[in-house]
Amino acid sequence: MDPPPPSTTTTKSWSIHTRPEIITKYEIQTRIGSGTFSDVYKARRLIDNQTVALKEVHDYQSAFREIEALQTLQHSPNVVVLHEYFWSPDEDAVLVLEYLDTDLATVLRRAKKENGLSVGEIKRWIVQILLAVDACHRSSIIHRDLKPSNLLVSSDGVLKLADFGQARIRIAPGLVSIHDSVQPQSQESSVYQQQKPVSEPETVTQENRSNPMVPIPLGTIEEYGPSDEFKSKDTFDETDKDTNYPDADTSCLATCTTSDVEDDFLKSNYSYETNDGGAESGLLTSCVGTRWFRAPELLFGSENYGPEIDLWSLGCIISELFTLEPLFPGTSDIDQLSRIFNVLGNLNEEVWPGCAQLPDYKIISFEKVENPSGLASCLPNRSQDEISLVKKLLCFDPAGRATAMELLHDKYLNEDPLPVPVSELRVPSPSHGVDHGSSGSDDWGDHRDLGSDSDFEGFDVTKGSGDDFSIRFS
Repeated sequence: MDPPPPSTTTTKSWSIHTRPEIITKYEIQTRIGSGTFSDVYKARRLIDNQTVALKEVHDYQSAFREIEALQTLQHSPNVVVLHEYFWSPDEDAVLVLEYLDTDLATVLRRAKKENGLSVGEIKRWIVQILLAVDACHRSSIIHRDLKPSNLLVSSDGVLKLADFGQARIRIAPGLVSIHDSVQPQSQESSVYQQQKPVSEPETVTQENRSNPMVPIPLGTIEEYGPSDEFKSKDTFDETDKDTNYPDADTSCLATCTTSDVEDDFLKSNYSYETNDGGAESGLLTSCVGTRWFRAPELLFGSENYGPEIDLWSLGCIISELFTLEPLFPGTSDIDQLSRIFNVLGNLNEEVWPGCAQLPDYKIISFEKVENPSGLASCLPNRSQDEISLVKKLLCFDPAGRATAMELLHDKYLNEDPLPVPVSELRVPSPSHGVDHGSSGSDDWGDHRDLGSDSDFEGFDVTKGSGDDFSIRFS
């Protein structure tokens, strides 16, 4: 069955206000976010008056993924805390999350309006992001939607990664089993200093399953498939279901248009069943994340990828910390690729051996970029070490991208000026926080390219033998 189309209107939550197991424990105050498959509310926990966020998720797969990932990462200080969660008989869920006032997108907007960010501030933000991504990858989790608005920030400057609705847990050589207890490098390193210790998640008592809403204690979610065994890098322990449609304010609909989903051309980029057997094939969808932060392999329709897609997103985020502008603000997937090629040059077997095997590589072709501008041109007035840091992430070959842990030991982060203490970070007040009620586009409204959203402007179609064809963009 095809996934439902994105919602074009804001509707009242399906059921949270009528769920006795929730309203007897929480006072629901106001809705602060709304998407295709979820609504987020600010609430007060009655037992201790603590402010929390209630995320009602109306899609089983998305809820399952987010709960499983947050349980796995519950001791990571730079990942949002899941206090408890509830399942309903109709398989939608309510997640009780810690409440944070703002996000990195808001920090960047405020910095652009004011005096920018100091080098020490930039380094501290980078360190916190790297710690969050490293925690995910050490636990074999691919986030698949890294962007500034999914990096929440507390009033005291602690950055926490959120929105794991598109996440995948996989086991591969070089990654640590989710059941192994592996800690980051020594806390004596300068980049780890001043990090806020993690809070222990609340323990919830299991209640009678005959209740209409059942709170589930952390650590009891069912696990699907093998958990400890290492698999090949190209094997995943979960498949994409046809319910994996991106949320309007937390994923690619922030910068994609509905034409991206509905057009038949390059259908593999947006479909939820692969050409190699659909959900049962073990392949993943390429339509994940937000376009501006989407890795080239996804733009070419790859359904067989790993945590390296997060590393590309990370490079785009770090670049934005340096310039306060998005690096590749594409208006369509084709425009996104064009912007990347204009900076890095064309994708070919020389720069990435094996790229010709990408599903859409032989379908889409671009005019040769004779003189790519290079990343240095996109990072004016930045040091060579800063440019080098971004270059280590934004390379075509996924195997060439530096890991988060490798970057934590990069000399740039460990030399003067050192990262400032978290307590010295300038955090916007809640009144200047993120507009959770928007569809996501407002986060980028001051620097979006307002050109055509079509993927079909300025191309030539060449008919090949049989049913083959190729499309060339200039």
